[in-house]
Amino acid sequence: MTIPYRPLNDGRELPAVGLGTYGLRGDEGIASMLAAIGSGYRLLDSALNYRNEREVGEAVRGSGVPRDELVVTSKLPGRYHGRSEARRGIEESLATLGLDRIDLYLIHWPLPRVDKYVETWQTMIEAREEGLLHSIGVSNFTQEQLDRLEAETGVVPAVNQIELHPYFSQPAMREYHEEHGILTESWSPLARKRDVTSEPVLVEIARAHDVTIHQAVLRWHVQLGAVPIPKSADPGRQRENLDVFGFELSEDEMERISALEAPRIGGDPDVHEEF
Repeated sequence: MTIPYRPLNDGRELPAVGLGTYGLRGDEGIASMLAAIGSGYRLLDSALNYRNEREVGEAVRGSGVPRDELVVTSKLPGRYHGRSEARRGIEESLATLGLDRIDLYLIHWPLPRVDKYVETWQTMIEAREEGLLHSIGVSNFTQEQLDRLEAETGVVPAVNQIELHPYFSQPAMREYHEEHGILTESWSPLARKRDVTSEPVLVEIARAHDVTIHQAVLRWHVQLGAVPIPKSADPGRQRENLDVFGFELSEDEMERISALEAPRIGGDPDVHEEF
C-alpha cells in the first residue's frame, strides 16, 4: 500500500498516516508494530513516558525495512525540561531505542508554569544540528507558546501534535499552523472515550462511501491536511486504518464532520502538567 507524504518546513517529510504505539509493550507490542510495518506503516509514534521505546527500536531493527524509510517519533516529558535535563532525556531515549537518531522529536507538553520550554527547545535545536535528531517539533502547544519559540530562538517547530478529532476540530490552530508552515499531527484521531461508531452523521457518510466509520474519520483528517496517528494492536484494524486513500469526502461531508463539536478529551495546554 502506497502512502502519500507531507512536507515539513525543514525539508523532510512525514507519511500521511502513522501508527500510535501507546500501550504497545512487550513481545506482543513488538509483534503488533512489526505487523503494522508489514502492512505499510512507516511512521511510529512513541514517547519516553509510553515506556515502550525499547519495543519500538526492536520493531525497527526486526522489520527488514531500511532504516531511512522509517520515521520514529519520541517525546520529551516534563521532568526533562531545561537545558541539561533535555539533553539527558534525548540521550535516554536514544539509548532505550537503540538507535543512532530520532527522526521526529517533540516536547510532549509545554508546562507553562515550569516555564522551561524555550530553553528545552534550544537544546533540541542543538541536538538536531549534531544529527541526534532529524526533525524537531512540539505537542500540545498553543499559538502563543509557538510564537514565543519562534521569537526567542528563530526556529519554528516542524510539527505540533494536538488533540484533533471530529468532536474537537481545532480550526483556529490548524489555520495558524498552515500560516506558519507547521504540520498538524492528530493525537486521539478517533476520539477515544467517545463512540464515533454510533454517531449518525459518521454512520451516514461511511455508508455513502462503503467504508468503515473509522476510515471515514481518518479520511477527514487526511483531507484537513493533518497526519492522524491511530493506535491499534490488531493487524486487521491497522490495515483498515491505513486504507483511506481510495475515496474522497465532499466539502459538505467534511463540514458536517467538523461540526460535531464537544469539549476536549485531554488536558488544557495552558494548565496541564505531565512529568
